[in-house]
Amino acid sequence: MTKAKTRNLFSIQMPGLRKLLSYRRKWLRGDVLAGLTVAAYLIPQCMAYGELAGVEPVAGLWAILPPMIIYAIFGSSTQLSVGPESSTAVMTAVAIAPLAAKGSDTYVSLAALLAIIVGLLCTVGYLARLGFLADLLSKPVLIGYMAGIALIMIGGQIGKIAKIEIEADTFFGQISEFVSKLQLVHTPTLILGIAVLVFLFTLQRRFPTAPIPLIAVLCSTAAVAIFNLDHRGVAVVGVIPAGLPQFALPQISVRDFSSLIAAAVGIAIVGYSDNVLTARAFASRNNYKIDANQELLALGLANFGNGLIQGFPISGSGSRTVIGDSVGSKSQLFSLVAMVAVIIVLLFLRPVLGLFPKAALGAIVIYAATKLIEIAEFVRLYRFRRSEFFLAVVTTLAVLATDILVGVGIAVGLSVIELFSRVARSHDAVLGTVPNLAGLHDINDWEGAKTIPGLVIYRYDAPLCFANAENFKQRSLLAIETETTPVEWLVLNMEANVEIDITAIDMLSELRAELATKNITFAMARVKQDLYLSLERAGFLNNTQVEYIYPTLPTAIKGYAERNRRF
Repeated sequence: MTKAKTRNLFSIQMPGLRKLLSYRRKWLRGDVLAGLTVAAYLIPQCMAYGELAGVEPVAGLWAILPPMIIYAIFGSSTQLSVGPESSTAVMTAVAIAPLAAKGSDTYVSLAALLAIIVGLLCTVGYLARLGFLADLLSKPVLIGYMAGIALIMIGGQIGKIAKIEIEADTFFGQISEFVSKLQLVHTPTLILGIAVLVFLFTLQRRFPTAPIPLIAVLCSTAAVAIFNLDHRGVAVVGVIPAGLPQFALPQISVRDFSSLIAAAVGIAIVGYSDNVLTARAFASRNNYKIDANQELLALGLANFGNGLIQGFPISGSGSRTVIGDSVGSKSQLFSLVAMVAVIIVLLFLRPVLGLFPKAALGAIVIYAATKLIEIAEFVRLYRFRRSEFFLAVVTTLAVLATDILVGVGIAVGLSVIELFSRVARSHDAVLGTVPNLAGLHDINDWEGAKTIPGLVIYRYDAPLCFANAENFKQRSLLAIETETTPVEWLVLNMEANVEIDITAIDMLSELRAELATKNITFAMARVKQDLYLSLERAGFLNNTQVEYIYPTLPTAIKGYAERNRRF
């Protein structure tokens, strides 16, 4: 490995910092409003996630601070909000609960150690350049995933807008439990929640550029203060603990490390999947690109930093990202604004935000979630190709019926199967001439098209591999059999092939031998250099004269004419 390649391998990229240094002033209004709105949402949310992870609620707020500034520097998405997230919080609790009592110093130390291990695993994945795995997530998977996440977000909030305790942790269970407990609805809470939803949907449509969610936060908080709704049973955020996190190294032992490594792998996979899926979805919606491998580094460093301040594993948040997007976030400055807002609240403004009603919080999340369900995209997929529409629907159902990782895994598996089915049964063509049209074309596409007498030029529109080798052989022989005049040459148009596996090469050898028994010459055209070298290494060219390997179709036709004294 050269010194240049070594430097490139271990160099640390900072795309987020690069984007911040080229900041455009016109983004400022949207980023500031998005940061303030996201801060109002994440404070109660992250406190809940801290409790969900088994640590003190204030640790949920601490866990938002390092990731925001780290991701703003190292992340490749301009809109992704990182920090405590429900699935990684639950997995943290499940991993540590058998090892220590919740809330104990040992528990806190193990949670921090788990974050550090997750960070190390993601960083190793970055160095190994495993970010390419994100390329398995196709557009239908992204559309279905975001719809599933949106419905999960809605399911998790319906209890808040009616002040109904929902114990189920799955979407279908939450809906079923909500319906069964409708008689327990707290009327003032439901009225407030519905009022905020109507306010959001009505005014955001009327004033699309206005910070309507932030106004909703302020208005609902003012309503609680003016009408004493908290004394009428309307749940509010309540007391927000004070203080900022302090640097502390977790106590590490070989036993603790080994007991957490399996859980850390699972959390890293779930966290990265959620992170890159959300980042890619919003990049697609807003016409920019992310670097999937860079996301591994950013997530790894954010988790590592969290472990050093008594935090726990974190990931990207779809709900906070969509709230920021709905208000107008354009860069990671919105995360820095939110971080500053959190710090100010922790130090000075805790009593004010403590009056924020939970029903309004739920309404804002439900409103934001509806923006993730792109009905038009489902319709577009249905019209384009039913199999891709099916993938999107299955992804949505799989995310709802299982957990996020399993759901995405099912969708990716189906998309790979669908891809292989198309590769294994690819489109093919016999090429011929068309009157008054230059070049060679599929004879099935043009009226009056005909093949060159005695010559079959066959094109298979997929790379040859083990999955389609036999199909290719049978269909090329069928192309010969359908000719009305005796075939003297078969020329394979190899333009779709750069690489080829040994199974396909052996199939070509079998095809060549079978043609020889029928006195048909086997030839190839448009053979690229990489393909030629592969054929040479496999020994295929030992039994094929070089003059039957042609760089273009016209030279192949010329070779056929010269050897058979045609034209």
